[in-house]
Amino acid sequence: MSAKKISGLDSLPSSVNVSSRQAELELPAEKVSIHKNGIEFRSSTPFHEWAEMTVSMQSPLDESRLSCHGVVVACAGNKHTGYHVSMLFTSLTPQVEKQLGVMARSEFGVD
Repeated sequence: MSAKKISGLDSLPSSVNVSSRQAELELPAEKVSIHKNGIEFRSSTPFHEWAEMTVSMQSPLDESRLSCHGVVVACAGNKHTGYHVSMLFTSLTPQVEKQLGVMARSEFGVD
């Protein structure tokens, strides 16, 4: 995945919720990079690779809510500087896949 931070857009949701059995996070939008097949984010909490997670976010394009399931494919960092987490979405419906594709190609995501 390539990375691009979300920054300075008034139309963005204020947060993205990420949850797993390990933890539940509410992340500021500027800490999340949206891709058509996953997300990347910074966390003070480490996540185990292959941990299953659920992500909930509201599309700034049409205000619809998206809920995606996925797995952590990478988590690098330490407790002092934080962790960079990469998550790959699994089992996307065609409708959610289309919405994520639009979000990823917009000014607040990456392709």
